Order: sequence, then structure tokens, then C-alpha cells
Amino acid sequence: MRIGILTGGGDCPGLNAVIRAVGKRSFDNGHEMVAVREGWRGFVDGIFAPLGRREISGLLPRGGTILGTSRTNPFKVDGGVDAALAHFASEHLDALVAIGGEDTLGVAARLYREHNFPVVGVPKTIDNDLSGTDYTFGFDTAVTIATEAIDRLHTTAESHNRVMVVEVMGRHTGWIAVMSGIAGGADAILIPEHPITVEDACAQLMKRHAGGKDFSIVVVSEGYELTYASGDTKLVAGEARATDQFGHVVLGGVGDALAREIEHRTGFETRVTVLGHVQRGGTPTPRDRVLATRYGLKAADLVHEGTFGRMVALHGDSIVDISLDEGTAELKTVPDEWYDVARAFFW
Repeated sequence: MRIGILTGGGDCPGLNAVIRAVGKRSFDNGHEMVAVREGWRGFVDGIFAPLGRREISGLLPRGGTILGTSRTNPFKVDGGVDAALAHFASEHLDALVAIGGEDTLGVAARLYREHNFPVVGVPKTIDNDLSGTDYTFGFDTAVTIATEAIDRLHTTAESHNRVMVVEVMGRHTGWIAVMSGIAGGADAILIPEHPITVEDACAQLMKRHAGGKDFSIVVVSEGYELTYASGDTKLVAGEARATDQFGHVVLGGVGDALAREIEHRTGFETRVTVLGHVQRGGTPTPRDRVLATRYGLKAADLVHEGTFGRMVALHGDSIVDISLDEGTAELKTVPDEWYDVARAFFW
């Protein structure tokens, strides 16, 4: 078989580990690998490159993706789907492994459903928001980076009697904020799923300070909408970029806005740290390396068996496969019981 492989959407630690595992297993099975460059744009524009044993060597600890990535949606490009199918045929490909999040795998699911496209999906997102799998690779690395930042901010916050606001990634869900907030001992966590009001957050901080605690750490997801007791809400975001064909607005800035609110309402000196793409970069944690490797091997096995329209997933400690439609059906949001764990330490 001649197997294509692509990475789409935002980069994250562990992508190269998946590429390595898919390649190793596929080569051992006697198949060829072809790199599809720049996500789905590679199919639309016909950007391919050889992918051999030399190219996948040394990828395990390497961050980012050697294939490049984009937020191209063939279904939003005039003639994009026809071009993708034509390039798939002209490259004499027999199958595709698509590595990505809800958008990338949503395209894969639709191509399989409407065109019987021979594709297997691998779930990737630092947000950990795909409902079909317990965990996505990249998430553990992002949480580790955020937790280290919170740990470091504790000492400077305590030294200066300040409130430190830490803005982490999380477009629709607050998994990174909750997990890093619990691990780092945050005093307040604001996420899209449980939008406590600005007034309540400030009252919480004032109560903490009245109890003798002269500093506080507040973690906020970039997708949290500033919510007020009046019922008004405000998403801090800019218009979607033209290069993002999935229509995502540009998030970022809620930490600054929240810090201004806290300082104005409480009088406490407040500073903000925006971690941004630091959470996506660098070498993956051991857990993400192992999970990405297991996903890649399973994806290669599904292709070898000719089992398409599936997504690999982690259920408990087992690597399984589910339908792409099931894997992309809905977002996995932070449930009440997880937020209750975090809230138990808000004081």
C-alpha cells in the first residue's frame, strides 16, 4: 500500500511521535509512506514529499510537526474536495492517516461519509476536548508547562503580595485550566463551562485576603467569557483570520481584561501572565510520547487491515478504535465533578 499522512490544525507536542510510529509499523508491514504537507492544504494544492525511514528517525522527542500544518478546510475552498480527491488518485495513494483535532478529523469523517475516502484518524489537541477518547496526546505536555508556570508565579506573588492572573489555552473547554490549576494550587479558576461571575471571583479573593492570605493565583481559560452579575457577558476575541477556514475567532486578552477588573474592584495589585503558544511548543512529556506512539501503531494497523472511517482512542488504559463520526460528534467539556475538585481549594 501507498499511505499518505498529514497533520492539521494547531501543532502540539507528540505529532512527530505519531508520524514515527505510523511510519515504523507501516514500513515493517511492507508499505510506502508519503508526506502530505501543510494539512489538508497539501491535498487541495498537491503538496507531497517522500517519507522514508531516514525522515522519521529521531522524531520521538521532537516537538511540532515535520509535515507542517494549516487550518485549511477543503469543503470551504472552491473545488477543494474535487482537487483533494484528484490529488489522492494522482499520487496513487491507497489510504490516509489524518492527525488532528475536531476540525481536521471532521473533514476526514465527512470525506469518508460522502466519498468513501479511505482514512483513519488520530486525535490530537492540547485542549483534550474530543469526547471519543479519554485523553488526547499533547494535553499532558500543555498541563505540565502550565503547572510549572503557576509554581513559579507562586513565589513572586507571595513576595510582592500580588494577585497573579495566568491565561492558558482552552477555546471551548477548560481542561488545561482545571488540571493545571488543581496541580498548581490555584485560588480561582475561570473556564467556559463554569462561568463564575467577575464579582464572585473578586469576592472570593477578598475573602481569602481577609483571612490572612496576601497573594492569590487566578487561572483563566482564553475562551472564558467575562461574566457579570447583571447577566452581561463578553468574549475577548478578534475576528477570524482569513487563513482559518473553520471560522475560529482569534482568542487572547481575557487575562488582561480580568486583571484590570480584579485590580479595580479589589484594590489588590494584579499582574497577568499569558502562556500562549509556549504550551504547544517544545519536547513532549513521556506520557505524551507513549500515548502518541500507541496511537500511531494502532492507526497503522487499521490501515493495514483496510479498516477505514475509524479514529483511534484511549478508553481506560486500552487503545481502541471508534467511528470518526462518533469521535467528532461533540466536545468533551469539564464535568461538574472535576470542577468541584478545583473549587474545594478556592478560599
